[in-house]
Amino acid sequence: MNYQETTNWMFNQLPMYQLQGASAYKEDLTNIKLLAAHLDNPQNGLKCIHVAGTNGKGSTSHMLSSVLQEAGYKVGLYTSPHLKDFRERIKINGKEISEDFVCEFIAKHKDFFEANDMSFFEMSVGLAFDYFASEKVDIAIIEVGLGGRLDATNIITPLVSVITNIDLDHTQFLGNTPAAIAGEKAGIIKPNVPVVIGEYTTETQPVFLAKAEENKAPIYFASDLISEVYPSDLIGDYQFHNKKTVQQTIAVLNAQNEFNVSDTNLKAGLLNVVKNTGLQGRWQQLGENPKIICDTAHNKHGLAVVMNQIQKETFENLHIVLGVVNDKDLDSILPLFPKKAQYYFCSPNSSRGLSVEILQDAAKKHNLIGTKYNSVEKAFLSAQKNATEDDFIYVGGSTFVVAELPLNSKN
Repeated sequence: MNYQETTNWMFNQLPMYQLQGASAYKEDLTNIKLLAAHLDNPQNGLKCIHVAGTNGKGSTSHMLSSVLQEAGYKVGLYTSPHLKDFRERIKINGKEISEDFVCEFIAKHKDFFEANDMSFFEMSVGLAFDYFASEKVDIAIIEVGLGGRLDATNIITPLVSVITNIDLDHTQFLGNTPAAIAGEKAGIIKPNVPVVIGEYTTETQPVFLAKAEENKAPIYFASDLISEVYPSDLIGDYQFHNKKTVQQTIAVLNAQNEFNVSDTNLKAGLLNVVKNTGLQGRWQQLGENPKIICDTAHNKHGLAVVMNQIQKETFENLHIVLGVVNDKDLDSILPLFPKKAQYYFCSPNSSRGLSVEILQDAAKKHNLIGTKYNSVEKAFLSAQKNATEDDFIYVGGSTFVVAELPLNSKN
């Protein structure tokens, strides 16, 4: 199979949360342990940082990679989901895994995957570990896919564990209270491995403290410990806490004396995240006059910060291109959106995309008025056509919506 055929097989033959949602979620680590053993446990030879959290784990992972790259290390980076191409998930020093490596890995182990009903995510994690081991990276940044305790990435023993924050998302798997979700995320805390917490609340802090104590794991609350926050090329307001988390994580890593990251490396890394890692879709500007911003925020915690940042902008009229997936709690996110805006409702091209009619009807109940379109592209083009030079266009609501935009262009 060529690369396109290989990735199509991965996406279509096996459970994939990005496409299917709940039915692809597995509730134990049996399969990934079986796969790791089949691959001779490549993860055991890797030095890792493990990153979990409801929001910000992707940005935090990319920042950490950028900083360590600036310090001269060969850095593996595993994140999910991807926007345009599967290979975005697996990078070394910002360079995506080759199509050939993906094809050869799948071809070599396809019979095993089919015989053992491996999920898309389990295969992807196995591929990342195998690739990083074969390329002999100095360190790998591994982002949790969903939750923590039962996530396929949770077979590693990292140098540092990181939990960015907790919010109500994916409640059908992780629990419907912040404390319950914190318990799932805290499942990445390992015996004697330090853990950095980005943000906490009165509900989540006791959960983290108890789990850390149980594992004799030193715990660091970045929001309390970092006073000076360095600038970054990632300019979304929500990056404030992510930067604190990264700065504290690097401090913990340095204290272990295995890696040496200077303050100069740290500052340069934070300023060059996009150049060093290729991260996209985080308060990303696609055009000016009118200013066009896209962002992958998709739950209450993330969208609240983004909507607040939009209100700080100067513009004549606001145009919002909005689409979501079908497991979103609309009554929790729609009240966050401004009523004084022209809406362009759409459904992302995914089996999980919420019907545009349902979204428009729900939005109307919250006095969000606009027109529906049968594709993200048509909604976006209409917003561009209607907006004047002094207007502001925001595109978001889902990673899938952002994925359908021309991300590398600037008007």
